[in-house]
Amino acid sequence: MNLSNLIRQHWAALRALLVLTVILGIAYPVFIWLVAQIPGLDEKADGSLVEVDGKLVGSSLIGQSFTDTNGNAIPQYFQSRPSAAGAGYDTLATSASNLGPESIVDTPVGGADNPAEVKQSLLTLVCERSAAVGRTEGVDGARPFCTGGGVGAVLSVIGPRDARGNVVKPTRVISVNEPCATTRTPFLDSYEGVRVECARPGEDYDIGQIVPIRGSAPADPAVPADAVTASGSGLDPHISIAYADLQIARVAKARRVTPGQVREIVDAHTDGRFLGFFGEPTVNVLQVNLDLDQKYPEKS
Repeated sequence: MNLSNLIRQHWAALRALLVLTVILGIAYPVFIWLVAQIPGLDEKADGSLVEVDGKLVGSSLIGQSFTDTNGNAIPQYFQSRPSAAGAGYDTLATSASNLGPESIVDTPVGGADNPAEVKQSLLTLVCERSAAVGRTEGVDGARPFCTGGGVGAVLSVIGPRDARGNVVKPTRVISVNEPCATTRTPFLDSYEGVRVECARPGEDYDIGQIVPIRGSAPADPAVPADAVTASGSGLDPHISIAYADLQIARVAKARRVTPGQVREIVDAHTDGRFLGFFGEPTVNVLQVNLDLDQKYPEKS
């Protein structure tokens, strides 16, 4: 290939690069931006931001926390769905917990210095959240496979096994999610005639058969699922109607209004099923709380 052909090919490639850069890197983005500024589309294009008295308070598309500095629910506000995005509702760290249904055993991480410190399993997270919501809303926060203390009710059953791997005669039974540093009386006194022990740091309980204990909690808990599980993005701004209904009495009491008045606002910010049949109706937490502040501000 001679020099002139090489120059022509590089010049053609450069022209193509320049043309595509102008079209796709400048003209197309500007066109899309102009379309997004059309009245009716501009609000959504700008992030569905919500302002009150000229102050930005959030986005109707992004969940946020309504708790105090200690993480406790502020009584006069509806609470959002839990979040696993960063420290919670972090738009720069959108994510789920990546814990699946088989995550039922807590993992000790504190070592000898802090034997009670654990990385919580999904089951214990759900149990802890359910117990907390139950206390906040004044209902029974019990769930199947949860202890009364709000951790996963899981045993490690140690003993000889049959051909299928099931323990036939337990010799030791340990409540693996209840460290001795936090409890001396496990949720269950005995299992198949063997006293249940608390978990001691440094001991290997993986050698036992892991057995979740359902307990006596109702199959349909008073605390709904979206109150104890985070969304895939960690930024879901909506809660279920069931979770909203659970919070109405608390919010009405805190604002000194009737439950019916609060329910009217909840109904006003309830979105129906997508296209009439996809999914379930949901309630936008931020919009409900802002409407409550406007119509029924907290009374001193």
